[in-house]
Amino acid sequence: MSSSFKVVIPARFESSRLPGKVLLQVGDKPMVQHVWERAGASGAAEVVIATDNEQVATVSRGFGADVCMTGTDCQSGTDRVAEVSATRGWSDGDIVVNVQGDAPLLPPASIGTVAGLLDANPDASVATLCTPLRTEGEYGDPNVVKVVADSAGRALYFSRAAIPAAGHGFVAADALPLAHRHLGLYAYRVAALRTLSAAPPCALEQLERLEQLRAMWLGMEIRVAVDETAHGPDVDTAEDLAKVAALLAAGADHG
Repeated sequence: MSSSFKVVIPARFESSRLPGKVLLQVGDKPMVQHVWERAGASGAAEVVIATDNEQVATVSRGFGADVCMTGTDCQSGTDRVAEVSATRGWSDGDIVVNVQGDAPLLPPASIGTVAGLLDANPDASVATLCTPLRTEGEYGDPNVVKVVADSAGRALYFSRAAIPAAGHGFVAADALPLAHRHLGLYAYRVAALRTLSAAPPCALEQLERLEQLRAMWLGMEIRVAVDETAHGPDVDTAEDLAKVAALLAAGADHG
């Protein structure tokens, strides 16, 4: 595990499917507080909530969080993390983990794992995690992002399509043992964040709707490791929120 890393939690109030979701109650706490507590248990040297919304900032400061206000023109969570890095004056080589504000069941150990992966690979600009795909349904689901890596764990491609693709006599069942689901947890070097936020979206990123393809387009090395720790669902809908609340009420850390 990296001896020193920082966590930024982009916490956007606006959400098309579930407005204000980061402040919705999950059990007895707002969702963003669950995320902040998990980040705080990861071993991070600093945990910062990044938001452009005063209500989110007020609630977050109320439970003790360090809050950094960011501009309303941030197009993505990565842009928000980059802005925090610049505002705080973090060094080019510092490692920052982007923890989504809608992941209240994220295992703290996974945050440390992705930071450690980047720390252990000095040529990499970005690190992220994946987990084996379990079903042919997931393999074919465009909402499940897949990743393929080389023998050293360098990402080759991310896609919503079924990759590696089965063909020439092979079927989905043959591809499944080689298929991995990408987990949306990233560690960046600050210098890489600056480069990414300054670059325009690339054609592949726009086509797949996958921001990490911008880093690959720019030639950045992304390290990928398999995370054996089960991750609970992120919250995108009211149904997700109910499921997460039930898991927390049952004392479960994941689902």
